[in-house]
Amino acid sequence: MNKISTHLSKLSVLFLILFVVSSCKNEALIKPGDSLQTAYEKAMQLYESERYGESADAFETVIEIGRGTDYGQRAQYYLAQSYFNNDRYLLAASEYERYMSLYPQGQNRQDAQFKEAYCYYQLSPRYKLDQSYTRQAIEKFRLYNSRYASSQKVQEASQYISEMRGKLAKKLYYAADLYMRTDQYEAAITYYDLTIDNYPETDWAQRSLVDEIQAYNTYAGRSVQSKQQERYQKAVDTYEKFVQLFPEGEYRQQAEQYVDEARTALADLGDSSQAQQSTVSASSNSSE
Repeated sequence: MNKISTHLSKLSVLFLILFVVSSCKNEALIKPGDSLQTAYEKAMQLYESERYGESADAFETVIEIGRGTDYGQRAQYYLAQSYFNNDRYLLAASEYERYMSLYPQGQNRQDAQFKEAYCYYQLSPRYKLDQSYTRQAIEKFRLYNSRYASSQKVQEASQYISEMRGKLAKKLYYAADLYMRTDQYEAAITYYDLTIDNYPETDWAQRSLVDEIQAYNTYAGRSVQSKQQERYQKAVDTYEKFVQLFPEGEYRQQAEQYVDEARTALADLGDSSQAQQSTVSASSNSSE
């Protein structure tokens, strides 16, 4: 009997705890008839308790009943914040954008603009995938830096821009690398050039220049003789471009190795051409 009594007592305590928790949870939710102020305060309590899914629903309710009021404005910002803190970045970006559109002079506009850009940064996928979100993030951070040039977050935004530009450059570089591995040299060279021209400040531009020298060497070596001199000369020209852009580049030694191959091939082609001319000339003289 004592064991049964103890067990029932524990169950009673458990049910009491669940009832209290449930009651407290229900009290935190917005109810029909709550004033706008009460609804907003309840939404903020949920937000401050880190119940972001519930706070998002609550702030949406506040926006519906308080559109055009200060409470509605604040609710719009905290709706975006709720999604942001819940890692729902696409929804957060949309709500930050709506906040800025509805309240261009809102006190949280600067923070909203930075976080909208940061949402797209978080959505940016690995380099092999579609980079639409990456480009949006770059555009949004640039807009932030232009609008708030004196902000303490300008440097942070610039770092994100550099990181994402590096990702875009990497995507182009590996496209070129794929074309090289499938012996499509002209396509590879086109993508190396795109990497160099669009993202010259990145490490991938350096690597593209070096690999482009080698691409011209390989292409020339597999070309008909009439095309070889032109392509080896382009390898030399690409090396000159490398030296101009990256005089202290970390890949310079490799670039010099490749350009030496091109120059040696050009010298050999020159010697061969002279030998042929001498043979033709000698043949002509003997005929006379």
